[in-house]
Amino acid sequence: MSWLLFLDESGHDHNSMPYEVRGGIALQDMEVWPFVQEVQRLELASFGVVLHQFRTELKGCKLLDGDRFKWASQGPLMAEDERRKHCRGFLTKGLEKKPPKRDEFTAYGQACLEMARGIFLLLRDRRAKLFASVIPKNVARPQSFEAHEYLRKDQVFLLERFFYFLESEKQYGLLVMDEAEKTEDRRFVRRLQNYFQKTQAGRYRTTWIVPTPFFVSSDMTYPNPSRRFGYLLFELGLSLAHTWNGSNYPP
Repeated sequence: MSWLLFLDESGHDHNSMPYEVRGGIALQDMEVWPFVQEVQRLELASFGVVLHQFRTELKGCKLLDGDRFKWASQGPLMAEDERRKHCRGFLTKGLEKKPPKRDEFTAYGQACLEMARGIFLLLRDRRAKLFASVIPKNVARPQSFEAHEYLRKDQVFLLERFFYFLESEKQYGLLVMDEAEKTEDRRFVRRLQNYFQKTQAGRYRTTWIVPTPFFVSSDMTYPNPSRRFGYLLFELGLSLAHTWNGSNYPP
């Protein structure tokens, strides 16, 4: 058996977040497909529709956006059927470029929070693990050969924690990453290779971590589960992390 660690990052634009975060959610291989099916059922139960059919993607940062909390609290908690009906109206008007009604805003906000709560419960039930490294956004990268060719310390610590977890479980780990900009992806892979091949600690980590990451393209795989749930989960985790560390997300 093995564990899949879905890696992503947040806050690297240095705009709205106080930290740079790289990390991911790990799920055991036997839990992946049952979890995906549960997320799909949860989406229908929360919104009454599959969101990608309305050109909307499930993103953790959107589910826990401050506006969703505001919309959800502007009215009493709706019954499930009523919430789903108004959600369909909200999404349909989005396609039609029409302004939604107040009840539709309320329903959509409550559905987003219901989806987020449900996902965390599923994570608990499927024994998911969260791994993350966090640094302040004002930390400058040193202008040195090592800084450009090798992983940062926070990234090394992230792999170290994943390794020790795998070692305790006596199972292998796979790294799954969201394909972004190819030049940056190649740089990161080169740093990974240098770490795993040219450092003593990195070579030791390959005892349990497969040193070659797998890349998925979010726009090509959606609504395929490989990106849909992995990075959705990590975004939710990051949203909570930023909440706890003083960002603009509501508590």
